[in-house]
Amino acid sequence: MQNRQLLRQKQQKNNMKKNYRIIISGGGTGGHIFPALSIANAIKSKHPEAEILFVGAEGRMEMQRVPEAGYRIIGLPIMGFDRKNLLRNIKVLWRLFKSQRMAKKIIKDFAPQVAVGVGGYASGPTLKMAAKMNIPILIQEQNCYAGVTNKLLAKDAKMICVAYEGLERFFPHEKLKITGNPVRATLLNNRVSRAESAVAMNLDPEKRIILLVGGSLGARSMNESMISSLQLIADNPDVQFVWQTGKYYYNEIVERVEKAGKPQNLQITDFVSDMTSALGAADLVISRAGASSISEFALLGKAVILVPSPNVAEDHQTKNAMALVKNEAAIYVSDSEAKEKLVSTALSIVNDSEKLAQLSSNISKMAKPKAAEDIAEEVIFLAEAYNEKETRRKNENLK
Repeated sequence: MQNRQLLRQKQQKNNMKKNYRIIISGGGTGGHIFPALSIANAIKSKHPEAEILFVGAEGRMEMQRVPEAGYRIIGLPIMGFDRKNLLRNIKVLWRLFKSQRMAKKIIKDFAPQVAVGVGGYASGPTLKMAAKMNIPILIQEQNCYAGVTNKLLAKDAKMICVAYEGLERFFPHEKLKITGNPVRATLLNNRVSRAESAVAMNLDPEKRIILLVGGSLGARSMNESMISSLQLIADNPDVQFVWQTGKYYYNEIVERVEKAGKPQNLQITDFVSDMTSALGAADLVISRAGASSISEFALLGKAVILVPSPNVAEDHQTKNAMALVKNEAAIYVSDSEAKEKLVSTALSIVNDSEKLAQLSSNISKMAKPKAAEDIAEEVIFLAEAYNEKETRRKNENLK
């Protein structure tokens, strides 16, 4: 602790611009990409001269989202292990070997002072190689149940930033810092009222609004719950529904809804492009239980029903949801029960002002609005420590 304070004092005294070079690796889903971009933006706001290089997985959504945000990215041919067909993993292992070789060259060419891992396929080989090359690594674990890759990388990590308490069961206590999960800057800076958000979404601000989002690809069980409840939705005209089906399911859903008769109070979209307005307008949100989404709901104080995906490693979404449920900060509906009870539960809650207020108050207590800034500060600290170490090494070699 004393060494850290001394180093911070040196940083404050030295006003010269620093040529920070930082790699951020990971992705695969918006839940990994948006926090990664938030960390990058926080670093750039503190140190505009910093060079940031992203390393992602070829063919995954980070290869589009990161350049759109103004950052350079290199893709690795990494892919996930196939737990059902083990023979296919021969190809996976070859790609892993190739990705590690590529990561080594990337690190050698870019010469970073820190490598940050946010989860996802690419973070494994990138951070493993960085550690082998004596580059300090920082892990950002978003879930309350640690992923396999992060558990394997933990022994080499200098710092592990987490969103939940109790992760000492996975990681060394002395490396942990509770920062929360970074969220999109547009949500942090939003000052638009609920009524204005509702109008922006072509909704009536005088009526209750339920937003259902199953992720960018959608969620079949949540979509089926809406299909089976069209009459129930129509029977409650004072409640408006915004339904994000996901691009994969959109055409099929529209066809089925039109055939069954689309309720006037139902708005269907494949993807909510203005999520800031959608969340700002919603009285109640129905969502999967991804860590990044939960952090956004907490920041905005949104009453939420969580339907954890059963198709994720270690069932971590259920564990994320239960961390809120035990604090009466969310309602839980299992994926298997969604078709029968999701919409009826949502209607019951959205018409209960007292319950909405309780859920909103309790989830707000879990918000960490400065998460990206706190993680950025740790990244810069590690970069400074690396620079100090390299300076000492070079001076010793000159003697």
